[in-house]
Amino acid sequence: MQKKNQSLPASIIASLRQRKNRPGNGAAGESERPNGTLVASYNVHKCVGIDGRFDPGRITQVIREIAPDVIALQEADKRFGARHGLLDLVRLKDETGLVPVPVESANAAAHGWHGNVVLFRQGLVRDVHQVSLPGLEPRGALVVDIDLESGAALRIVAAHLGLLRRSRSQQARMIIDLMRSRDERPTLLLGDLNEWRLGGRSALNALDAAFGTMPVPVPSFPAGLPLLALDRIIANRPEILSDVAVHDTPLARVASDHLPIKAFVDPAMAALPVRAPDLMLVPTEATPSGAAEPRDKEAALPLAALASGKGCRGSNRELVRKAGDQLKRAVRRTLRRPDAPTR
Repeated sequence: MQKKNQSLPASIIASLRQRKNRPGNGAAGESERPNGTLVASYNVHKCVGIDGRFDPGRITQVIREIAPDVIALQEADKRFGARHGLLDLVRLKDETGLVPVPVESANAAAHGWHGNVVLFRQGLVRDVHQVSLPGLEPRGALVVDIDLESGAALRIVAAHLGLLRRSRSQQARMIIDLMRSRDERPTLLLGDLNEWRLGGRSALNALDAAFGTMPVPVPSFPAGLPLLALDRIIANRPEILSDVAVHDTPLARVASDHLPIKAFVDPAMAALPVRAPDLMLVPTEATPSGAAEPRDKEAALPLAALASGKGCRGSNRELVRKAGDQLKRAVRRTLRRPDAPTR
């Protein structure tokens, strides 16, 4: 039975109380590894650590600590300009055995799609679908059908949702539309979903129709003192997935502003057929570029309709900036609560 999600203040206070129990030197959880397929998600923050230093090698070392069978990375490409990839993929393969799922991009130097990269150890990639998600910011998702050597036949949806709650709600609905427009397959949603709210105000509630009740959130941001569960691993069949854990090591705390999260998939359970949810959704259609766009008018709302006043581009930037400021205030407010333990 799934545990009930706690409130945001309670989650943050629990994280503060557990800060003294964080592991010391060495990789977390390296003594015992359960049977199953290890999946992970990691926002690498463009390989810039909390010390402000650009160091792709540290990211590679953290991934090596995790030793995943499948991992979804966010912010693995430069966001502006040439948008070239920031990791040394040759070194990554040599040290971890992971190779990236191939994507089509206008820029051959890019690793992924809107910064999203899926890497896997051994298996067969049967299909890759690149999705442009609606919203004020350039966001995307990779939908990958993969048969792993372990026997798990999975669909991986690797996504990085927007800073604005309205955008996240639209993006969540589109992800569900995409799931319904394709053949049934055990599906994992991995990524930085950028939702710090819990309960009824969470934009992720839109995912309940396909994924059921969200698993208990695991705080992963900021890496130095994780308080907010921005990163998630969820399954459309919760029984195939173990509890989600944060990969908290000294190196992971400095390599990026997010800590990685991970969970195990039972290959035997993942091989069973999945039941289709009782949900009627609008089908999607592919664009010439390979991205899927919703027919639903609200989900496809143009940027100009979402921005207020003149100067759409400037208004968009201002809305995104305010959303980021709101996240920071949520942390500060909780830290000022009288019942919060002192640091």
